[in-house]
Amino acid sequence: MLQLGEQITLYSVVFVVVLLGTRSAVWSTVLTVSLYMFLAMFRFPQVPASRVQQVLHPAGAGSKVSVVAHRGGGHDAPENTIASIREASKNGATGVELDLEFSADGVPILMHDDTVDRTTDQSGPLSQMSFSELSKLDAAAKHRLREKFAGEKIPTLEEAVEECMKLKLTIYFDVKGHPDEAAAALKKLYKKHPVLYNSSIVCSFEPKVIYRMRQSDPDVVTALTHRPWSLSHFGDGAPRFSSLWKHHWMTLMDVVLEFGHHHVLWKLCGISAFLIQKNSVSLDYVQHWAQRGVEVVAWTVNTKVEKDFYQEVLQVNYITDSLVEDCEPHY
Repeated sequence: MLQLGEQITLYSVVFVVVLLGTRSAVWSTVLTVSLYMFLAMFRFPQVPASRVQQVLHPAGAGSKVSVVAHRGGGHDAPENTIASIREASKNGATGVELDLEFSADGVPILMHDDTVDRTTDQSGPLSQMSFSELSKLDAAAKHRLREKFAGEKIPTLEEAVEECMKLKLTIYFDVKGHPDEAAAALKKLYKKHPVLYNSSIVCSFEPKVIYRMRQSDPDVVTALTHRPWSLSHFGDGAPRFSSLWKHHWMTLMDVVLEFGHHHVLWKLCGISAFLIQKNSVSLDYVQHWAQRGVEVVAWTVNTKVEKDFYQEVLQVNYITDSLVEDCEPHY
């Protein structure tokens, strides 16, 4: 539940902003009340805390803090492959974060980008490649350990999930887009493998994806993913757009998204966790979300110093590119 003080603050901000924009107290009141009614009517309740604990802090993990391999551990093995899942398990990961995408013929697969250029021996958009074509690519071609993992294939979602279940790894499904298709594919997967309700979480930068997932199956544990200024800047801080007006417009949209994630969208979606870029995490930030029944998971934590800090001081789950050594982040 939103605490009373936060509720008052939220609706006061909305009222003032609308008032400044419309110069009408009537319209400000109507729109503020409409927001309240919308949240009251269409929000999803959070999944019971006991089941969230099973997912985020599985029994037998050996520590209160779970360590999750980013894209399966993209530094230690070719990202989003069966090899990376096996390496993550061998190196002591509690779980793996896997990126869900689709081939041109609608097969759910593991892939971070919307093209195959960065990770395979070919090039082209996923939207123009069938799974039959994708299955012939070498997913290790651009990896630093490509000789060790030569010939590694792009797996289907089903293949990856079966491997994770066999290795008893928690799965963080990172949905890149396609809200309807992703929700349908994941719902089918959860019905086929009910164990996933207690061993996986669906995450996305896009609130629409999470809301659609909760509509499709309200029993699934979900999380919003957030990085400040993600609409206007790449992960390394470089501007996304050369056009000055577009850059400033998207910067403004970043401010709106930041407010929305932290004050409206988390409650509308009924999330259980908030995946946040590591530079934004502090003890106060963790406590802020804990008071709302939401756990913080940090990404991408790639040095021993950072890992010790998250493990011993913040005591929150973190996502890392490598379980074995310090490395640069994968954006």
